[in-house]
Amino acid sequence: MTPHKFDTCVLISAGAEWRALLPHFPQAAVFPTPYGEAFTVRIADQSVCFLHGGWGKVAAAASAQYAIDHWVPGRVINLGTCGGLKGYAKRGEVVLARKTLIYDIIEGMTDNTAAIDHYTVEFDLSWLPDPPPQPVTIGTIISADRDILPAQVPELVGRFNASVADWESGAIAWVAQRNQVPCLILRAVSDLVDETAGEAYGDYAFFEAQCGPIMANFIQHLPAWLEVFQ
Repeated sequence: MTPHKFDTCVLISAGAEWRALLPHFPQAAVFPTPYGEAFTVRIADQSVCFLHGGWGKVAAAASAQYAIDHWVPGRVINLGTCGGLKGYAKRGEVVLARKTLIYDIIEGMTDNTAAIDHYTVEFDLSWLPDPPPQPVTIGTIISADRDILPAQVPELVGRFNASVADWESGAIAWVAQRNQVPCLILRAVSDLVDETAGEAYGDYAFFEAQCGPIMANFIQHLPAWLEVFQ
């Protein structure tokens, strides 16, 4: 078995999330990768590499594989934001993925459900202590290469039992599973979408403003997560 170069690799997807993260590590020596910036630190007596993997499924999958190949981490953690379905999620709520799936798959030749199932990942959370290191809602995170369409909200709730959605979790989870690397995905709700509109749509500054406290909260609790996610 190849020895781990790093205990943990923390993947950050969106640019606003990465920019909100960096001030918490002012002494970090940031360096470039083919996907985004990276830096290494020690947290909770573990070697940790942070990588800005990029937004969307393509960047998420490619950067996750790059991190696994390059740093051979013992585990992968993805921290970031997600959109919440109004009435089913609350802004600021932290969701720990028990399951991820990619829902923007349109299969016209065979069974659409089978295609979605192929990219669905279910996590073993038997290691999770009670209570967890920070308050979380355990549930399903669905991903697509698009923001939540208001008209699709009833389908996402009814078909997938979803309360939140993002762009990257499904791809990161699938790559980690294929490489047999334990993966933890934590996403906090930055904005809400209902059947008519999204509160951050057309207002990127609103999303950026949410990233600051969300990423600060994650960094505050990260040492405890590193200690229990072994």
